[in-house]
Amino acid sequence: MSYVLGVDLGTSAVKVSAIDKTGTIKAQQSYDYPLSQPKPGYSEQNPEDWVMGTTVAIVRLILNDGIAAADIDGISYSGQMHGLVLLDANNQVLRPAILWNDTRTTKQCEEISAKMGDDFIEITKNKPLEGFTLPKLLWVKENEPETFAKAATFLLPKDYVRYRMTGKLGMDYSDASGTVLEDVMNHEWSTRICKMFDIPESICPPLMDSIDYVGNITPNYAEFSGLDTHTKVFAGGADNACGAVGAGILHPNMVLSSIGTSGVVLKYEEDPSIDYKGTLQFENHAIPNAYYSMGVTLAAGYSLNWFKKTFAKDTDFSAFVASSNESPVGANGLLFTPYIVGERAPYANADIRGSFVGIDGTQTRSDFVRSVLEGIVFSFRDILDLFEQNGSQFDTVVSIGGGAKSPLWLQIQADIFNVDVVSLTNEQGPGLGAAMLAAVGLGWFDTVQDCAAQFVHFGTVYHPIEKNVAKYKELHKIYQTIYPSTKELSSRLLAFRRKN
Repeated sequence: MSYVLGVDLGTSAVKVSAIDKTGTIKAQQSYDYPLSQPKPGYSEQNPEDWVMGTTVAIVRLILNDGIAAADIDGISYSGQMHGLVLLDANNQVLRPAILWNDTRTTKQCEEISAKMGDDFIEITKNKPLEGFTLPKLLWVKENEPETFAKAATFLLPKDYVRYRMTGKLGMDYSDASGTVLEDVMNHEWSTRICKMFDIPESICPPLMDSIDYVGNITPNYAEFSGLDTHTKVFAGGADNACGAVGAGILHPNMVLSSIGTSGVVLKYEEDPSIDYKGTLQFENHAIPNAYYSMGVTLAAGYSLNWFKKTFAKDTDFSAFVASSNESPVGANGLLFTPYIVGERAPYANADIRGSFVGIDGTQTRSDFVRSVLEGIVFSFRDILDLFEQNGSQFDTVVSIGGGAKSPLWLQIQADIFNVDVVSLTNEQGPGLGAAMLAAVGLGWFDTVQDCAAQFVHFGTVYHPIEKNVAKYKELHKIYQTIYPSTKELSSRLLAFRRKN
């Protein structure tokens, strides 16, 4: 028996999956690790926790699940994006990693925009946002100059774990594009950006494709983990790129709708010349010479969880969501905007706040639940509009996460998107995508698309219902007027709250 391991290195835990050549998941193990928030807006982790967590999960696969080390032929990774890991000349960690959800770098983002303007977007295909890696580098450079002076290399989270397994430094293109230090079109670190901000280009690691062979498990790590030194290690990719691979988003006609705490709408792109002007993120894919664009709703599933916790704390979650079946399309005239922690796309606005519009005395809790479900999907529709306005065409949306667990919510997506929506029967997210990269790297399959045909399994297709599509088009036009109408009001209320 031969296996590949997919290592899904998340923000709160790592999950390692052992998958055979048929795409069957034979075993999984996970391990949680802590998040440090030493100051408001700060979010950090100890990179050693990632290594320890990954190793414990692998040991459990071998000892508890009977996955023989001799049968593990390959390993690859999906990693939380953007997090900054700084190493000294001896490849020792210099400080805790600064994570993707750390927001301390507003000043540095403003500096990047002031110095480079649209030229920055032309090179990186993205606007400088607090989550990205370059602003974190600049923050360390400005606030911890002694640490920055010692920095010989920077890595992202999964790259550090891979280094500890192989002794080899590097970064794949999908994660590199999320640093906003890479020239996305030319697949190389941007000398111009490095010079502009006095970043030594020598600290940028070697670049590689996600399916590239990096090295074998070292003898030291084999002794530590129980793995065998014959196991080959492959570069891996950013979590969103791997999530797209694991969901079969491998053709330009396909879009991913992912409803987790935040929401992601991701589209496979073949043409790097498409220009979203930074309104959407544009990244190198884990598939060689391909790209993806992505818009984020900051509070997708979080909006639903907030509403339930606040107004239906003791209700079973499935029953709570199912109660929306009692409400008609449009929730009896009630609209919800999911801007409860600000918004990312298409409105990059940290101060906007959510709202219920159209409340009257005849509505029930079921109407409010349905309006939340619909409002989250309307926010996704805003992102799909940006795709269409730039000439993109798609006919299938693959839904994963919380939005794929409710038949009603799947139908709402089909009706608002006005395309077929399909869920997965074996949804495993980025970890499956990581395993697929290892399978292709090993030569089990010629291409990622060939691997997907074996590993990815689609379920029920939800077709748009014509009469619902017409109603939702009318409602979406109304929904789109809420943001400009409440933008100033939200800002004033937030200022009041901060002052008082």
